[in-house]
Amino acid sequence: MENLDETQRPLDELVALLDLEELDLNIFRGTSPKESRVRVFGGQVAAQALVAAGRTVEDTVAHSLHAYFLRAGDPSIPILYEVDRIRDGRSFTTRRVVAIQRGRAIFNLQASFQHPESGPSHQVAMPDAPDPESLPTWAERMAKTLENESQEVRDWFMRPRPLELRYVESFDPERRSQGQHVWFRVNGRLPDPPLLHQCVVAYASDMTLLDTATLPHALLWNDPRYMMASLDHAMWFHRDLRADEWLLYSQESPSSSGARGFAWGHLFRRDGTLVASVAQEGLVRPIRTKE
Repeated sequence: MENLDETQRPLDELVALLDLEELDLNIFRGTSPKESRVRVFGGQVAAQALVAAGRTVEDTVAHSLHAYFLRAGDPSIPILYEVDRIRDGRSFTTRRVVAIQRGRAIFNLQASFQHPESGPSHQVAMPDAPDPESLPTWAERMAKTLENESQEVRDWFMRPRPLELRYVESFDPERRSQGQHVWFRVNGRLPDPPLLHQCVVAYASDMTLLDTATLPHALLWNDPRYMMASLDHAMWFHRDLRADEWLLYSQESPSSSGARGFAWGHLFRRDGTLVASVAQEGLVRPIRTKE
């Protein structure tokens, strides 16, 4: 029966987006939301590729992924995901996934899965941050940011979303910060399979990380002087996590050069447990205007 809760509906649509169609052995097909996007969102193709890899393993969970964005994806046509079963070991299983459109690779991912094991454990401390409930909602934050944009742009950014973001810091061009902290969780409840939660977190991890590399230069996501796009993405899953419970995404950009910005981040549960780490390099290229 269709869920009529308008808050849950975007999340249901995201879960459906990650439920790939199996066309043949090791071949899966994914689609994109019917939205007016110019290109496929990078977090979507990364999450779908991880789903494809996970469909070919049993009794293990992902512990890392490494991926490259090769070409802009076309959201108007399906994406084929071809899985190469590189290795099935006693402890670790490795998969390679290539995402294809119109016969050309647009993305490739390698993921490693591990059977549960025990060993020494330590982690970095979670940074101090206010509770997410005390921070402005996405709608409250964006209302001011978008006040000079067209109604079409405002409607796009204020549409119902599967993920709720709560930014700890407000954007201040004078601050020129090298980092930011964002709480996020899905708007609703997810089924329990761990791979689904990992895929949703992989989806979310691409939403704000490249922005972190623009903060030292006081650039916003919509600055018309720059072209921005993800180039590569890596994740390590350290401990169990749930995407429907608040996670603090602590992000920092150590370097930007050569039209590339580099950023990394750590994901913490509310109790301070480090659950995942992320690293990404992205294109931050000045757009040359004709004289």
